[in-house]
Formats: sequence, structure tokens, C-alpha cells
Amino acid sequence: MFFTYLRRELRRRRKAALVVASGLALGIALVIVVSSVSSGMGKAQDKVLQSLYGLGTDMTVTKAATPTASNSQRPRFQFDARGNDDDSTQSSDRVLVQGFTTLASSTVTKVGDQKGVSSAVGGLSLNVVKVDGQFTRGQFQQNQNSGNGQGGRGAGGGTGLPQGEVRGGGADFDINQYTVYGTDVTRTALGPLTSSKITSGRTFKTTETNAKVVVADSAYAKEKKYKVGSTVTIKSVKFKVIGIATADSGDAAANLYIPLQQAQTLAGEKNKVTTVYVKATDSQQIDSVKSTIQKNVSGTTVTTSADLAKTVSGSLSTASSLATNVGKWLSIAVLVAAFLVAGLLTSSAVSRRVREFGTLKALGWKSGRVTRQVVGEAMVNGLLGGALGIGLGLAGAYAVTSVSPTLQAQLGGGTGGPGGPGGGFGGPGRRAAKTLEVALTAPVNLTTIALAVALAVAGGLIAGAFGGWRASRLRPADALRRVE
Repeated sequence: MFFTYLRRELRRRRKAALVVASGLALGIALVIVVSSVSSGMGKAQDKVLQSLYGLGTDMTVTKAATPTASNSQRPRFQFDARGNDDDSTQSSDRVLVQGFTTLASSTVTKVGDQKGVSSAVGGLSLNVVKVDGQFTRGQFQQNQNSGNGQGGRGAGGGTGLPQGEVRGGGADFDINQYTVYGTDVTRTALGPLTSSKITSGRTFKTTETNAKVVVADSAYAKEKKYKVGSTVTIKSVKFKVIGIATADSGDAAANLYIPLQQAQTLAGEKNKVTTVYVKATDSQQIDSVKSTIQKNVSGTTVTTSADLAKTVSGSLSTASSLATNVGKWLSIAVLVAAFLVAGLLTSSAVSRRVREFGTLKALGWKSGRVTRQVVGEAMVNGLLGGALGIGLGLAGAYAVTSVSPTLQAQLGGGTGGPGGPGGGFGGPGRRAAKTLEVALTAPVNLTTIALAVALAVAGGLIAGAFGGWRASRLRPADALRRVE
């Protein structure tokens, strides 16, 4: 009897049911789209942090560069004054530690021994500035009236020297700047190289701790026309390209990767590192591990991916703020409005059915049975609105994913911090600003669908509560008064 009456009443009141369901559907669809976009923002930010931070890395340990250290690291170039007649090309490389004050290699072991640390590996970030070119001799040209002075004196003012000027000549030098990262080839599971995939050749072998081999970033290799087997010269040392690595997203952490010992030798920083990459035993205890390292390893800065995320700016950060703040409150406002409208419409529908419910009570229906009937109708409307809302929400999320708007994320320059290349002519104590582009998607997960279903049920219950309360207060006498 319950379902027969329910089906008949919903069929009779299709328009009212559709209005209630549509209001709920709009609110639920908005929640799905906002939740999906927020999830996509999170994934986009993870890609940015992955590119800047390194896969598998929970935190980094560094030491900020001091002004004195920064000044001592300024590149200086000295060239010979050639005495021969031939113009000759001159070249000079300067290999500078990039971004931070160096730490002793023993710091890696000390960090790895801290409670909560699963593994730790050191790396040395370098910046290479190569200047090459040549000086060209100028030609001395004597004035036309030289030697025609009075008294047979030379035109040089009586000195007997020819008068004229040097024309032409000068210097033509090219500057090439690139980044080199010294990686511990015995433990390649941590560090910036893990954010790239070997697409040609191979990666380092654990036995190549001091080998003259290099892995080149694909973009840099394309620019310089490097391929597997090519030779790269850094500070007069020839390295063989054994692999080409392509960054998973954004820019690579460095242009070239070489064994750590070779990087230390090139920079004259024996047993030194700039960064210690740390993996925690439990990702839920990162904050406590950070505090432990800061307490026990003095003079260092510990930075987590959460800390780095706070420095990301650009359109990605702006869109994320809008989705989190404006989108969340807009969704709540629309849902509250939809629930209130559904409740008021259900209550109004009950008011128009006074004679019907009063007659049913006169025939023996109890108030609880009438209330259950009203709540049942409201629940069906809520579930219908949930189904429509899920459909609209999925369509909206699919549209966002199909368009895939491009967002920019920028890690602003500054001192300290984990991540990618910095330094250069701006000073090795500064980290260079780095901009990445990521495509926004709106993935829908089961949690979002479950939330939508819960909202649909909640909407039906709220609407049913309004209508049920109204129906329970009706008396048979109210119906009789309306009989003509």
C-alpha cells in the first residue's frame, strides 16, 4: 500500500517533484565539480612539487648561504695577454656551488641516524659558467700629415714618433651557463634525478662512484645536440654521455647529472654536499622528524614539501585559493538554499493536501503513517535530485578535464629552500625563480560520489522533516472544514 500510494502521488505531482529534485541536483552538481577541481589542483601542485623537490623525498636539509660565502663564490675570469701575432681563442670555466653553503658529507650519515628517518642521501648542486672567445688586435693607422712637420720634425710634437690611432680590434666572447648536479650513484632512489625518466641509454651504475660519465636532461641535450655516446667537457674534464633523462613534469632539476665525487672534484669541495634528501619511515610523522633533525643537527634548515608548497605562486595558487575558499562557501550556500527550498516546497505541498491527509486520518490512518508517506515522497525526490546532480557533476568535471586549462606555478626566488637550480650571476646564495606549466584536470573519486549520495539523502530527509512535521499536525476536522 505504501509504495502504491507513493507511486501514484509522485506521478500526480511530477512538476513539483522535478522542481525539488532540480534544486537539489544543482547544489550536488556544484559540490562535485568544486571537489573534483580542488582534487585536480592538489594533483597539479603535487606535479609541481615533484619536479622541484624530487620523487620519494619527504624533506631536505640545507644550510643557507651567508653573504661572505656568496661574495667568495662570484665568478672571476683571467685571460692571457697574447704576445704573438695570431689571434687565438681563449676559454675559461668557473664551477660554483649553487644556492647554499656546503655541508660536510658526514652530515648525511648524522641525518640518516635520526629517529624516524628511513634513508638520507647527499647531493651537490653546481652552476658552471663557461666563457670562451678571442681578442682581436687593432691596427695602427698613421695620420696623413705625419712626418711633414716644420723643421723636418715629426708630427708627433717633436718627439720623432708617428702620430695616428689604433682602429679595429676588440674582444668577442660567448657566455654559456648551465647547471650540474652531483648525485650519489650508490643510492639513486632519492634526489632530483628521480623526477626524470631515462628515455635513452641508461642511468648510473653503483660502481661508477668516480667515473667520468654524465646523464643529460633531454631539453638541454636537444639544445646542445648531445646523444648517448657524446662527449661533454666540464673544466677541461671529458665526460661521456651514458643516458638522456626526460623530466616527468615541468623543467628538470639540472642540465647535467654526474657522480657526486666528480662534482666535488670539479668544484674543489671534497667531501661536501649542498643538500641532504630525506625519506621518513612514516609519512604521517614528517613534522616530528623535522623537529628531531632541527634539534640534533644544528646550523641546518629542514624544509618539507608542505613548506615548499606555501611558496608556490602564480595562477595555480590563485585558482586553488578560489576553489578552496570561494568554491567551498558557494557550494555550501547553494546546498543550504536547495535544502531550504526543498523543505518549503514539500511543506507547501502538504498544506495543499489538507483534505487528502485529513480524509486519510478520518479513514483510520495514524499520524505516523501519514508522516512516513510524506517522508517517503521527499526521499524519492532527494534521490532523484542526487542522480541528476551526479550526472551534471560528472559532466562538469569531464568538461574541465577535456578543456584542461593550463595553469602556471612559480617558485619565487629566495635564499635557502630545497629544490632546483639557483644562483648564477644573481649570486649563489639566491635560489632562482622557476616557473612551470601544468594542465588542470578534475578527477572524480568514489569519496566524491559517496558525498553526493549522502547529500541527496540529507536533502530528502530535511524536506521530509518539513513536510512530515506539517502533516503530523493535521486533524480530520481541518479536512471537513474544506469540504464544500
